[in-house]
This record gives sequence, C-alpha cells and structure tokens, in this order.
Amino acid sequence: MPGPAAWSLFLQRLTAHRHHWRSSAIGSVLEPVLFLAAMGLTLGTLVDRGPGLPGGVGYLAFLAPGLLVAAAMQTATGESSYPVLGAIKWDRTYDAVLATPARPADLVAGHLLYVAFRVTTSAAAFLVVLLAFGAAGSPLVVLTVPVALLTGLAFAAPVTAMAGRLEEDSAFAALQRFLLVPVFLFSGTFFPVGQLPTVLEWVAYATPLWHGVAFARDLALGTPGAGTALLHAGYLTLWIVAGTWLATRTLTRRLVR
Repeated sequence: MPGPAAWSLFLQRLTAHRHHWRSSAIGSVLEPVLFLAAMGLTLGTLVDRGPGLPGGVGYLAFLAPGLLVAAAMQTATGESSYPVLGAIKWDRTYDAVLATPARPADLVAGHLLYVAFRVTTSAAAFLVVLLAFGAAGSPLVVLTVPVALLTGLAFAAPVTAMAGRLEEDSAFAALQRFLLVPVFLFSGTFFPVGQLPTVLEWVAYATPLWHGVAFARDLALGTPGAGTALLHAGYLTLWIVAGTWLATRTLTRRLVR
C-alpha cells in the first residue's frame, strides 16, 4: 500500500493539475471523442454497408472500447515521460521529496497514483460519450474503465523507468513515433489483428494495448470469458509489477547518493 509520502506527492500533483486541467482534457478526452465521431460515424457507416465485421458487430461498437483504452495509454505515457524527467532534472521535485524521509519507492507510488487518477477520470468521461453514442451492447461496459486503468498503468510504469534513465527529452519523440503509434495502429483498435500477417499478429498479442483493447471490447459487447478475462488482467498486471520494480530501481540508482 502507498505510504504517507506517496499520498503527499499525489496530492501535490493533483494540486498542480487544478491549474491546467482544461488543456489536459483536450488531449485525453476531446481528441479521442472527435476521433470516435470521425471514424465511427463516417468510416463506420461504409464498413457496416459492406461485409461488416465478424459476428455482425457494428463498427462503432467495435471501435469505441478500443479507443477508450488507447486514450488511456496515451494519457498514461504522456504523464510518465516529460513530467518525470522534469521532476528529476529540471525542477528537481524528486530531490526535494527525497530530502524528507521519503524513498524512491514513494516517488514511484505517488506518481502512479496520479496517473491512475488521470486515466480513470479521462476514461470515465469517455465512457459517458460512448454511452451517448449508443456504442455499448452490455451493462458490463462500465468495467471498461478499470480495464483502461490497468492498461494505462501497464504503460506508465515502464515509461517512468525509461524517463528515469534519460538526460535529454529527444527520446520521447522516438518513443511516440516508433513505438506508441505502431502499437496503436496494430492493436486491434481499428480492425481485428487476425487480418495482419502472422508475425505482426503475434507481435500485437505481445503488447499490453492489444490485451486492454480485447478485454474492453469483450466487456462492452457482453461477451467476456472467464479464462480470457483472467489472461488479459494477469498480463497487464505483470507489466505493471515489472515496470514498477524497474522504475523504483532506476530512480534509486539515479537519485540516491
């Protein structure tokens, strides 16, 4: 469980967030919603007029839960890249915190608490829009928010570890361009990954985003299986645990002198 120091860091980040929440909402909520409207209501109409998707699922219902989870990935990685490097190198927030009895583990826990807040609130707002669009086929769609949380943390923890090793921010552009964008495009958000070449299909299965998208879609459509649900949740949890351990180890090596 997070200790008092972790909660204090979380509250500090939350206080800072109050001053720029409107701008952050544009990237974490408004942009995915516009994407949903553009893709689901225009391209989706053409898809539904054609052969359609397996099982007769409408394209909007297929797309919406995937976008919800993909937006969680973007929010979590955005909060775990520049802000973490800045807290280490530019404004020295982490050095100030470590001047107290806090430990690097508290830094990681407090940061991930804040990421959890950002992902959960953004996903909940997206869920309201999803329901307004009529893109939910089951009451289980409300559980897509916890799935988005797991997926976001599965990216936030290892990206925090990466940020803790950097001296310059140029690597974040490469991360976005060469990793996150391809993962987003080939995660099953827009089309079933079974349509990919076999090698790329198995690469997609290895990413946390595919598991989050598949899990959320099963819930939104009311077709979750107990075995697959446990597989998805366990895989995402494994990324969180491994990333948290690596982030703690990285910050300890860098900041504890």
